[in-house]
Amino acid sequence: MKASNWLLLSLATVLTLAVLVVFPLDYGILGGRGVVLGLDLQGGLSIVYEADLSGVEPGERNNVMDGVVRVISNRINPLGVTEPLIEKHGDNQIAVQFPGTNLTEAQRERLGRIALLNFREQITDENGNTIWVPATGIINGEEKELTSSYFKNNTQVMVDEYGKIVLVFEWNDEGAVLSEQITERLVGQQLGIFEGDDPLLGEDGRPIAPVIQTVISDRGQISGLSQQDALSLSSQLNAGRLPVPLSIIYEDVVSPTLGADFVRLSVLAGAIGLAMVFLFMTIYYRIPGFIASVALIYYGILLFAIFKIFGVTLTLSAIAGFVISIGIAVDANVLIFERMKEELLTKRTLKASLEAGFSRAWTAIWDSNLTTVVVCLVLYWAGSSIAGGEQVKGFAITLAIGVVASMFTAIVVTRSLLRLCVGTGVGRHLGLFSPIGGKNV
Repeated sequence: MKASNWLLLSLATVLTLAVLVVFPLDYGILGGRGVVLGLDLQGGLSIVYEADLSGVEPGERNNVMDGVVRVISNRINPLGVTEPLIEKHGDNQIAVQFPGTNLTEAQRERLGRIALLNFREQITDENGNTIWVPATGIINGEEKELTSSYFKNNTQVMVDEYGKIVLVFEWNDEGAVLSEQITERLVGQQLGIFEGDDPLLGEDGRPIAPVIQTVISDRGQISGLSQQDALSLSSQLNAGRLPVPLSIIYEDVVSPTLGADFVRLSVLAGAIGLAMVFLFMTIYYRIPGFIASVALIYYGILLFAIFKIFGVTLTLSAIAGFVISIGIAVDANVLIFERMKEELLTKRTLKASLEAGFSRAWTAIWDSNLTTVVVCLVLYWAGSSIAGGEQVKGFAITLAIGVVASMFTAIVVTRSLLRLCVGTGVGRHLGLFSPIGGKNV
């Protein structure tokens, strides 16, 4: 099979897979499963947390609250929530708004946990009762408690040799010293694991308190957790721990600022706009314009499939990025077809004009698209650096994905389809490709 035929087969396969992603069993693009609408289009959930700053010096409270915002933002992504709005209210409150209302009660509560595991050993008090007390060691002459604050941010959920779920963690230098001291004196005894003041419960609902079998210095593992609890705890620990306790003081459902009517109007406006682009391209550029319109449909399906696969949140700004990328895709085709017309004016053959048009327009297309991607990276960085910058990040992401996809469809898809047409009987009619003359062979 020729290389061109393999390419056409590959493009058809990619299109088929993209269609199955976009239209699985339901109907409609924005209503398809896997597409996440933002707060402005579907509404969501609003939660207000209050921080306990009683133990923080007044001059440090602003820095502590900034740290709380960063930790909550890091924790939200592992929950599958994208483009939240996180804002400070007053001196000790954090308002968080999530697209959709599908967070569980446990997930809402976990966002505000300090996420600090502490390790305790058993002693017998003066009344003969067995109680749990913090496990401590000595570093530089100072007694310190062993907690997950000494974990490196690389905890992982794995399966051990017995097929059981384990949470693997690694100590930093101070944690390794404390762990070695404590586990050395507790060999053959239990070491309880607590989350705050409550024992960490295993999958069977019983407190996790393994018997120390050997001295642990550099790394260890926690077994007995369910897979969901282990994954949640791992993501929480890796996201960082809150510097102060948080409590939920308010919770409500947020109405969409634009709503379902705007979604329908956006789809209608987009369809009308695309139809006008298709009509202009077909009338002005004829067969190449029609093929470019077909490639634009290919581009749209491919782009929405990427959005669904990677869970891109569609907000008004994200839709704007998508629409702009359509214009960029058309612009690339215009550059190519104008170069083809220039080549046909020199009386070159249609096939030669086609190849020259793509090769000579490529430099301009590459430069313009590369600069757009660079701007998207700058926008994404800016959105990550400011409060409430999620809308900016969403615009940057969708525009960057759209630009890359538009280059693929303009250079690969349109070129392959045009080569296919030129190689058929249609290629003998130059008037179908350009109003200006050239050679048929």
